[in-house]
Amino acid sequence: MVRIVEGEAPVVLINTFRVRPDRADALLDLLQQATDRVMRHQAGFVSASLHRGPRGDRVVNYAQWRSLEDYEAMQANPEARKSMKACARLAEEVDLQIYAVASVHEALEPDRSRALRGDDFPATLRNLS
Repeated sequence: MVRIVEGEAPVVLINTFRVRPDRADALLDLLQQATDRVMRHQAGFVSASLHRGPRGDRVVNYAQWRSLEDYEAMQANPEARKSMKACARLAEEVDLQIYAVASVHEALEPDRSRALRGDDFPATLRNLS
């Protein structure tokens, strides 16, 4: 599970892909394969979460790395580079940014957010996939 804590060392990569909707599923599949086969085996990998926009024209990879040095070492890995290039070929545009967690805010009523996963969850968000 992704853990976001203010002031901790993990480096956050937010990689936004603008993609034709007919290629979004292929890109998500490729990102999942790359994460399972390559990225999660790299030193310093913490987590990755993949997200699809409601129109299918955006895919976002939110990944955490233990340090900037670990992230840079992954980028120098030939298998990782091959995977990243394959993903980029499916996209119209790629915006890769590195961040540090500046602030974290949580719901005042955590039990209420769990309840929203059922029938109360907005239909527009339930049908994203």
